[in-house]
Amino acid sequence: MKTLPPALAEHLASGATTLAWCWKLTRADGTVLGFTDHDGDLEFDGTTYEAAGGFTASALESSGGLNVDNLDIAGALSSARIDEGDLAAGLYDDAEIEIWRVNWQDAEQRVPMRKGNLGEVTRSGASFSAELRGLAHRLNQPTGRLFQYGCDADFCDARCGLDIAAWEATGAVASASGNREIVPDGLDGHEDGHFTRGRLTFTSGANAGASMEVKAHRAGTGGVRIELWRAMARDVAAGDSFTVTAGCDKQFGTCRAKFDNGGNFRGFPHMPGNDYVLAGASGTTDGGRRG
Repeated sequence: MKTLPPALAEHLASGATTLAWCWKLTRADGTVLGFTDHDGDLEFDGTTYEAAGGFTASALESSGGLNVDNLDIAGALSSARIDEGDLAAGLYDDAEIEIWRVNWQDAEQRVPMRKGNLGEVTRSGASFSAELRGLAHRLNQPTGRLFQYGCDADFCDARCGLDIAAWEATGAVASASGNREIVPDGLDGHEDGHFTRGRLTFTSGANAGASMEVKAHRAGTGGVRIELWRAMARDVAAGDSFTVTAGCDKQFGTCRAKFDNGGNFRGFPHMPGNDYVLAGASGTTDGGRRG
């Protein structure tokens, strides 16, 4: 049950209200954006809520217990602050969002209605839609270690223990196709597949600061090629510089042979699998051990 400020409660009891919805969106990079369905901009707590920003929302529904309450938000790219490239680059994914009910005649009369995070953001032409997930959705996320063959550490993090500087290379784009396939300069001398499953981060150009996983790294008689898993949100141009990390497939053999880091492997490579469970008795059938 929400507690209303006395002034807002009195306003609601008057029978004639002047209410608007306001959305405050905070991206992972710290950028804060505000939007309102009122016909004029509103401002409170240091945030300006832009009118006619193209935001619309489905009805708010809440339920008891720990059920996940979801809300769909749709909009058009009509706000100068919503950039199509930022949406495609995933800058709005998992952004924190707050929804307020505000008396637009006096923004001090307001009450928070919902807080959560944006889920998947999809685009279609000049419009977008996003799912707002309530705070309870965090309870559906797996936490802790996973009992599995593969390593559950991130490459070169504290648990992995490797120094990223030793496994990172710099280069520049010589040419690109479809913003996804790159012919690089500066990556000669690395064996075929060395950067496969690695991560490429642009340090200049239209995609500066954006990263993408490497799907394939080819180094042969045809020259060096890098294929990304997805096309970059903005145009990749010749001369764009980047850094790229060596690829790790999270397998014990790779950790030991390629990185000499088997002692820090964070998986369970010797766990019994289905082949052990389904194996039949070997040698004798007198209750002795299986071969």
